[in-house]
Amino acid sequence: MQPALLVLNFNAEGHLRQMAQAFPSFDLLYAPDASQCEAALAEHGARIQAVLTIGSIGLSAAQMQRMPALRLVCALGAGYENIDVAHAQAHGIAVGNGAGTNDDCVADHAMGLLIASVRGLVRLDRATRDGVWRTAMPLPPNVSHKRLGILGMGAIGAKIAQRALGFEMEIGYHNRSQRSELPHRYFGDLLSLAQWADVLLVATPGGPGTRHLINTQVLDALGPQGHLVNIARGSVVDTAALAAAVREGRLAGAGLDVYESEPAPPAELLDLDAVVLTPHVGGWSPEAVQASVDRFIANMRCHLEGRPLVSPVTA
Repeated sequence: MQPALLVLNFNAEGHLRQMAQAFPSFDLLYAPDASQCEAALAEHGARIQAVLTIGSIGLSAAQMQRMPALRLVCALGAGYENIDVAHAQAHGIAVGNGAGTNDDCVADHAMGLLIASVRGLVRLDRATRDGVWRTAMPLPPNVSHKRLGILGMGAIGAKIAQRALGFEMEIGYHNRSQRSELPHRYFGDLLSLAQWADVLLVATPGGPGTRHLINTQVLDALGPQGHLVNIARGSVVDTAALAAAVREGRLAGAGLDVYESEPAPPAELLDLDAVVLTPHVGGWSPEAVQASVDRFIANMRCHLEGRPLVSPVTA
């Protein structure tokens, strides 16, 4: 019985061919939605030895139990919040991810959202198309010299901070622990960071532990001149609270690449021109996606050859 590789997330045809060519002894099963996944598990579960997924789709313990031959689970990107890592490791299943493969792309996109929100680019674009000249509009604020508060100073947070320094922004951050090697100001709690910041940028992992960290209290601390940017996971921000804060003038604006309702757009925010929305493409570029696919292939090849994964995940 030929082993199978189950791919649960969207991939371009060229990347699927690359995976199939890299592992010709495996059948590649492409199941990028829930019904296709269920069908693949029902028909092929006994011979699936490896799974490729992403953090927002994940892989549950119940799904793993339907694949008795499973030995490897990989997340294409850095996030793995919905993969049951503890169950996998308890049952001898290796877990890897694509840490570092799209960090630059996400950091670039974060700065784009930051600038678009603070400068009001969506509003300005619409006004220009409607024939409104600059003298009829309020002056958009500088980005330079603002205070940027980063929630989650991991690899991506640090790259965003590096870019923000080019705008001479003052950097503060809140993290589970202080990173002594970084020169930026550390805040021991999120509320203090929000009170200090002009822009609060979310770069923390998703999952139950960070759900709705950005709530009404945090948004009110950020204040009516403040801006929120989220390139992490939609679950970290309370969408209803954000919509109310912008609508009521308690927050100046926001730039979101992720939201709780995805892939459906966030209905509460669609009529707010102070909110910039992109469809979870922060980590998507030809370069970043290719690097992520290459990393998956490297991780799987290491596993098959009995070597440590390039980027392992531990519980």
